[in-house]
Amino acid sequence: MAKFNSQAEAEAAGVYISKVKSFVKREGRLTKAQGRALEEFWPTKGIEYQSEPLDLAAVFGRDAPVVVEIGFGMGKSLVTMAHEAPELNFIGIEVHRPGVGACLADAGELGVENLRVMEHDAVEVLKNMIPDTSLHRLQLFFPDPWHKKRHHKRRIVQAEFAELVRTKLAVGGTFHMATDWEPYAEHMAGVMNAAEGYTNTAAEGDYVPRPDYRPTTKFEVRGQKLGHGVWDLIYERTA
Repeated sequence: MAKFNSQAEAEAAGVYISKVKSFVKREGRLTKAQGRALEEFWPTKGIEYQSEPLDLAAVFGRDAPVVVEIGFGMGKSLVTMAHEAPELNFIGIEVHRPGVGACLADAGELGVENLRVMEHDAVEVLKNMIPDTSLHRLQLFFPDPWHKKRHHKRRIVQAEFAELVRTKLAVGGTFHMATDWEPYAEHMAGVMNAAEGYTNTAAEGDYVPRPDYRPTTKFEVRGQKLGHGVWDLIYERTA
């Protein structure tokens, strides 16, 4: 393998050097509709990555509680949530460009104005762009469970990530996770129950019923018909 002097040089050559991140880079071909949506709506609904904190009120043109979702896929549930909760501001972070385009297309069709999107690694965004104690809720729905034991270290929900999220949540804010892979749900609960400054909101056990604000996806409904479970976990920042 060729040697590169920097991450940027490697990426320019199409080679991605391993580092701690929230995703595995996936490229896909844009549809015409997705491409048009990116051209039309990115200037008003897209946020470019920068290495300094955002002025969230300026981004949205108003002060309102902010919800961040990591890895929104094609964005249908995120757009639905933003449409149904106009009193909240939403930021979606996704590295799959067709998903970003699809999300912008749906948001544009519905006239959703309280949603902004980013195409970047969510861990870097949280560290560098989201001000401390600024979030009402952070959402992580159906992240890659990395099934094989030797890959468990790649799971985004780890002690360091839990602490990063805690610093970004306002006291009383929540970290909402959902997964359809029970061993990952157990892993999430184990990490979060050991994390300082959080309280599990479940009335009993570790899991909560799906809140009304989280729409079910086609994928989720199909899985439920096959007898697959879904586990929601919501932890509140208490300190």
